[in-house]
Amino acid sequence: MRGAEAVLPLGSLYISGEWDEYWQFHLQQEHKRNHLAFYSSGIPLIKQVLKGRCSNTPLPLPLPIPV
Repeated sequence: MRGAEAVLPLGSLYISGEWDEYWQFHLQQEHKRNHLAFYSSGIPLIKQVLKGRCSNTPLPLPLPIPV
């Protein structure tokens, strides 16, 4: 019954004709929660790569390959 109680408000939104407005709000909130907050300081992987490449420490030279 707990699952059924969770669905009742959604049915009410649909019957009242407010479903489309609710769904747009839901999608906006999902976008904020899952994307904007995660990428607020830049794309994490690229940021890490650039930080590693732009440090003051020079990149190690390649090791000589024995012939």
